[in-house]
Amino acid sequence: MSTIAGNIARIRSGLPAGVTLLAVSKFHPVEALREAYDAGQRVFGENRVQELLAKQPLLPPDIEWHFIGSLQTNKVKHIAPFIHTIQSIDSLTLLKEVDRQAARCNRALRILLEIHIAAETSKHGFSPDECRTLLRHGRADACPHVCIGGLMGMATFTDNMEQVRQEFCSLRTLFDELKPIAGDAFDTLSMGMSGDYPVAIEEGSTFIRVGTAIFGERII
Repeated sequence: MSTIAGNIARIRSGLPAGVTLLAVSKFHPVEALREAYDAGQRVFGENRVQELLAKQPLLPPDIEWHFIGSLQTNKVKHIAPFIHTIQSIDSLTLLKEVDRQAARCNRALRILLEIHIAAETSKHGFSPDECRTLLRHGRADACPHVCIGGLMGMATFTDNMEQVRQEFCSLRTLFDELKPIAGDAFDTLSMGMSGDYPVAIEEGSTFIRVGTAIFGERII
């Protein structure tokens, strides 16, 4: 068993039922992704459009690709034909462009609303109040080719796990508040990465994004 396969098996063995593992494959070569695929991994995440476009044609068609990075509106058209989920919708402008490009492809694109929960200003996302406004006042209803599947958030990069836990808890609280408004398709709470996913799971995450703990340190 390869190191990558062993890492995937180890992580999966500790996941509760209902939690999905996304392999964050950014900066890692296609060969590493193939190892993960051969180990049974089918959900992968990239955060650069150019890198995703280079890898996607070289890998099996049953991979479920998620875009997890900051996305410029002028690049949505490049991934709209095949992307499964865009987890990083952080503005109404981007949401509308995804809807427009999904319509051009005759698709209904699944997205997650990114919420800014970290203390770091460098991270992106709607504020909780902006997200409430978006869903409660029907602004997303004007985007019929978009399916809002839930929320995504990144905690502060810190060794203070109590702070991380509080940030994840705040996102879970918002998710529970909005789910009755958003409907049945709103079922994904994406939070937790290599350094904090056990805490995220304890706080209700249904979807963890793990890179380093699977593939090792990034190759840049």
